Amino acid sequence: MKILITTECYRPIINGVVTSVVNLQSELEKNGHEVRILTLSPDARSFEQDGVTYIGSVAALYPGVRTALRVHRRELRSLIDWKPDVVHSQCEFSTFRMARYIAGKLHIPIVHTYHTVYEDYTHYFSPSQTWGKAAVAWFSRNTLRHVQCVVAPTEKVHGLLTGYGVPGDIQIVPTGVDLGQFQAKLSDERRSLLRKKLGLTEKDVVLVSVGRLAKEKNLEEILRFTSEYQHPGVKLLVVGDGPHRSSLERYAAELGLGNRIVFAGMVQPHEVADYYRLGNLFVSASNSETQGLTYIEAMASGLPVLCRRDDCLKGVVDTGANGWQYESFEQFNEALSSVLNSRERLIELGQQARHTALGKYSSSAFAESAEQIYVRAIAAYRPVPSRLLLPAATKAAIK
Repeated sequence: MKILITTECYRPIINGVVTSVVNLQSELEKNGHEVRILTLSPDARSFEQDGVTYIGSVAALYPGVRTALRVHRRELRSLIDWKPDVVHSQCEFSTFRMARYIAGKLHIPIVHTYHTVYEDYTHYFSPSQTWGKAAVAWFSRNTLRHVQCVVAPTEKVHGLLTGYGVPGDIQIVPTGVDLGQFQAKLSDERRSLLRKKLGLTEKDVVLVSVGRLAKEKNLEEILRFTSEYQHPGVKLLVVGDGPHRSSLERYAAELGLGNRIVFAGMVQPHEVADYYRLGNLFVSASNSETQGLTYIEAMASGLPVLCRRDDCLKGVVDTGANGWQYESFEQFNEALSSVLNSRERLIELGQQARHTALGKYSSSAFAESAEQIYVRAIAAYRPVPSRLLLPAATKAAIK
């Protein structure tokens, strides 16, 4: 197939959407498909490079987000001439309008992945939570009525979309992760070097948080709980950067965390796996996740997860088996204490976490599910060309 993926952001930006797109693109190409990317340029200039079409954009309301003010029909001509069989859109704004334009010109379907729980972002534009939720529901319904199929990464997202009254076919497909890099062993020399650089000793129990430092990630709760947990050997390693970092650093100082917290900042994508392995436990208090890719990366690295309860983690984090989902400081405290009291238990939970991640969330399984959805969406539009026909076993799976 010829598959066009449209996304508001792409490499070198690092976030859940980009990770999902890159993994999907890689696996689809391994399976013999042609894939091109349509995304926004980091500035006002439009250009094409290495199969990626970058459309000129300007800064938008939310920090770090950009938007295109028009469809840019002339710049899209080469993609239309390429004649993709299907468009897989990943965002609901500028590039979605372009996806609709291209799909309309070629009479091809749009498959759309709904990545973001916008209810958790309404504080950026609405003082009223009720009004904000109603606006999100209206926006989602009116956007997604233009697509052939919606991909929901989790049951949580499926439930949200159903509650919004989104019409049509909604399929739950967990986003796949390229887990290879998270299985490689960290050498003793590299581990020692990184720990020394970050001021961590071999005796420290390290809670590691990986992700963008934004308000909706609720990292303040992890800082507060860490400060309330009175054990000098427990340290918090925060990996990532974002618009909320300076506020978090001030809050950590107010809590008196001192040398019990380390802000590592942004690290290169190929180094992220090493930073997971510096930790003993992955922590998160976010309720704004739709797929929780960092949880799966941490688990694939052999880390149990200690996180605030979230519907998106149903079937991922099983309390007492590969980590814990907490609802209060008391539960957080109990889980962390059990780790300190039994390192053997920590190792056992880490092994089970790795088993869960590798068994359910491979990027190859994700791509296979996407292929089935594409063929079904194309078939709903027109007879499937012979070059797109799949093996009989795959056709049976689609049915």
